[in-house]
Amino acid sequence: MGAEPSPRELAEALVAGDRRALARAITLVQSRRPTDREPSLDLLDALPDTPDDAHRVGICGPPGVGKSSLIEALGRHWLDAGERLAVLAIDPRSPVSGGSLLGDATRMEELSRHPDAFVRPSPSAGDSSGLGRGTRESVLLCEAAGFSRVLLETVGVGQAEDRVRGLVDTLVLLVQPGAGDEIQGLKRGLLELADLVVVTKADGDLAAEAERAVSEHRQALALTSSPRSGWERPLLSVSAHEARGLGALADGLAEHRTHLAATGRLAAGRSEQAVSALRFDLREALWERFLTPERRAALDRLSTEVASGSLSPGRAVARLLESDESAESR
Repeated sequence: MGAEPSPRELAEALVAGDRRALARAITLVQSRRPTDREPSLDLLDALPDTPDDAHRVGICGPPGVGKSSLIEALGRHWLDAGERLAVLAIDPRSPVSGGSLLGDATRMEELSRHPDAFVRPSPSAGDSSGLGRGTRESVLLCEAAGFSRVLLETVGVGQAEDRVRGLVDTLVLLVQPGAGDEIQGLKRGLLELADLVVVTKADGDLAAEAERAVSEHRQALALTSSPRSGWERPLLSVSAHEARGLGALADGLAEHRTHLAATGRLAAGRSEQAVSALRFDLREALWERFLTPERRAALDRLSTEVASGSLSPGRAVARLLESDESAESR
């Protein structure tokens, strides 16, 4: 494969198991360069139809809850069982470089080195949902490369769940022991989005706290409805450090996917994911097309007035649209 393979060559290489081709393909679909738009679409069109046997799992939770540690421990459990695992870890965006603040060197090192695992940190690129550009397309590329488990690790908690809900089959919410006020901070809607709830760090001095957290969250779950009819959400405690509870978590995830397939919700969910991606991409494309250099300059001027308090955001929007309509009428 040459230095600049065609989209079809790139698709064939990643399907054949070329990890560098997969990394290059993900870079292409996540690119914001206008010249990369058509090649990325050609790449996706060149992918072969793949069976719907992969499992798309979203992992969310507050900072410090141990998402990366849990994913690495769960990943080792899956790898030992013969599964192939891809992790798309959405990192906070650096305000200086625009790239990931974290990276392969600091995240899930063991998985990164395993031949049957693929870890890709990606910058959130300022997306308020906490997810990066081309995330769904990256999932499709990982599935085409033969990974049976594709995990999305989100930046934090509070904004990403609605968006990630539209990208995965199963959403897992991680909570930590010793944070009694955390239940009050977790929105009712957030708990209702989760298919599984997992208390992390259930070891050492926090073991007893973890058991109390399980009891408290069980009461909280009883007051919320499950996102899937007929599915009783598991509430588990796990220790990534001691590799305890991982089997129960893996079983819970497998049972949820089986439930979705048996009820027809897996296929329906995949269709909903595609439509959700259509609407998201359309909004983004319209926004990028709208922001011509002239409109960007006008937006900057209006932003300064809004920041100073001399203009309300609503009035600023009205002025921006009015000036645009005036220009079009001339």
